[in-house]
Amino acid sequence: MTGIEQSALADEVGRMLRAAWRAPGFCVPNQEVYPHQWLWDSCFHALVWDALGDDRAVTELGNVLAAQAADGFVPHMTYWLEPDAHADFWGRSGASTITQPPMYGHVAAELIRRGRAVPSEVLGRAADGLLHLARRPRSPAGLVPVFHPWETGCDDSARWDGWLEPAVAGPDGDPEARQASWRATKSAMVGALVRGPEGHAVANPTFTVGSVSFTALVAFNAAELASAYPERAAPLTELAEELADAVGDRWDGLGWSDDPVAGVGSGGDEVGAQARTLDAMMALLVDPRADGFDQLLSADGFAAPYGPRGVHRAEPSYDPDRYWRGPAWPQLGYLAMVAVERAGRGEGADQLARLLVDGAVASGLAEYWNPETGEGRGAVPQTWAGLAVVAQRRLR
Repeated sequence: MTGIEQSALADEVGRMLRAAWRAPGFCVPNQEVYPHQWLWDSCFHALVWDALGDDRAVTELGNVLAAQAADGFVPHMTYWLEPDAHADFWGRSGASTITQPPMYGHVAAELIRRGRAVPSEVLGRAADGLLHLARRPRSPAGLVPVFHPWETGCDDSARWDGWLEPAVAGPDGDPEARQASWRATKSAMVGALVRGPEGHAVANPTFTVGSVSFTALVAFNAAELASAYPERAAPLTELAEELADAVGDRWDGLGWSDDPVAGVGSGGDEVGAQARTLDAMMALLVDPRADGFDQLLSADGFAAPYGPRGVHRAEPSYDPDRYWRGPAWPQLGYLAMVAVERAGRGEGADQLARLLVDGAVASGLAEYWNPETGEGRGAVPQTWAGLAVVAQRRLR
């Protein structure tokens, strides 16, 4: 993909998604590294399918919610092809016991705005999923808690450094040691999950965080779904407004801080929780303040030649090549573009759209990439990099 003309981007993305398509109707993010279904990956795939003019947009969205529990919980992974894969790890077969950002509210609304018919059953399941998250016990600051870093989708973020040993947590720690420590820590966190009667996580004494990014995305998706689903609009709107207020209260003049609750490691209530990371900038979707947009669009802040940095340039933890320590991620670049657009900053949204296209092309449609050079990192190709065609559509 590297060096290809941008005019051929849609064709290349279409080939990638068709090769990744699996029964009963979803894309594996990468055929070797990620051979199962992931919640927010598939939500973004639906947007890409729509941009390509393909009806599989609605099919994939529906299958995001197919393994939903009776109480509304939506697993972050569904093992369609190998139900017993990782069953020992999760303590059950067929699906994981944690969730991921509930992008299905936004996607359902966006598909409807694009003229696609989304079945009422899918809309109902999406509402159930969002309202399930609303029933999680809130943090003292009123944020929706997550029970594992994976639930935010931002695995090794600097925001979680308080859960690591001090020797590897800080910016001077050995990166390889930090990565190894995180692998062990995250596995132990899965083992510590408290599971409810339906088998999924309801608490975690080793990791519970009121997450600004997760809460903002719940609020945004609730508002989006309310706009497209009048039958459930009232409770969804109430939830969106309540959570947006809680997110706004976490602004400290520089950024939005998380609210660590349980299992905090050394310095966890100080280290990381206030780190300026791109995922926290998702607060702009529901708390659109000028200072935040200035950071997002500034070259001294998040804006880089090939997409917004995953960590603010001035943060000590910023490393453009290290997993969740600074690379550009296409799904966060897309959401940043949406936030800027919704705030009426059309020029800024165009800027972010161009960066997403440039980064995806330069990286070879990578999972993530160096925002300064465009060099691909992680799995290459990865299907959610196809969001570049959504950005490209905006620029036409």
